[in-house]
Amino acid sequence: MALDLKKLFLFCSMGATCFVQPLDLVKNRMQLSGVGDSAKAYKTSFHAIKDIVGKEGVIAMYTGLSAGLLRQATYTTTRLGIYTWLFETCSKDGQPPGFAVKAALGMVAGIAGAFVGTPAEVALIRMTSDGRLPLAERRNYTGVFNALVRITKEEGLLTLWRGALPTMGRAMVVNAAQLASYSQAKQFLLSTGLLNDNIGCHFAASIMSGLVTTAASMPVDIAKTRIQNMKTINGKPEYTGAIDVLTKVVRNEGFFSLWKGFTPYFARLGPHTILTFIFLEQMTASYRLYVLGNKDVRGSL
Repeated sequence: MALDLKKLFLFCSMGATCFVQPLDLVKNRMQLSGVGDSAKAYKTSFHAIKDIVGKEGVIAMYTGLSAGLLRQATYTTTRLGIYTWLFETCSKDGQPPGFAVKAALGMVAGIAGAFVGTPAEVALIRMTSDGRLPLAERRNYTGVFNALVRITKEEGLLTLWRGALPTMGRAMVVNAAQLASYSQAKQFLLSTGLLNDNIGCHFAASIMSGLVTTAASMPVDIAKTRIQNMKTINGKPEYTGAIDVLTKVVRNEGFFSLWKGFTPYFARLGPHTILTFIFLEQMTASYRLYVLGNKDVRGSL
């Protein structure tokens, strides 16, 4: 059963990624728009899209898709699998755990998933940001595996885990917010009696979860993005850590720059959250009905 559930999680997250990859690219470009010569490149999401399509072509919007899919195959599969297992373990007599426990379970699952998924995350950040660099400075990775091999050869194996701490920190925030808020929102909606445990309830709960998660995780995400994209100049890295990134962003670009790229980030995270949870709920219910023969086909979270 565990193997089948992992396959379900993998399908859900990869399916969602295929829809939102262009938004991930725009979000990454905007978060890096205060760095170097591109400081004034993207003022809005629409400006970014127009600029990228105009200079690099429509296909460029899917740059880094292979890395995005690998990230889902590692990070999302791990975190959702661990969270679901912990959620079921902590449920007593059919009653779900409280919000605080859900948040703690989300953090644990997020940390594990983030560590496993950091190499793919590093490749994704670099691939999606490559087009903003001058031709002579581009890394020109041909795919995620080419990126992983070249990073290992050129910069060392540990570079694959560059930014692991802020990635794990973001995962703690994202999972505590996303998984716990989804479970809590769904539980609240069901308690009102206005909605049944169906796709309408899952849709509404996932929208609430997406809003909460976006607002909570953006400052950590921008720190992660800049650290994983940074270069070492004359033996000195651009940033010493997440706190250094956040300090410099606030000092040089303003406090609200910590939420730079909010629109594409929510446009990416919102649909991804909605699609992932809807796929997960529907496929888990189908799995229980058609494979396990359980006619109680309620969702999983």
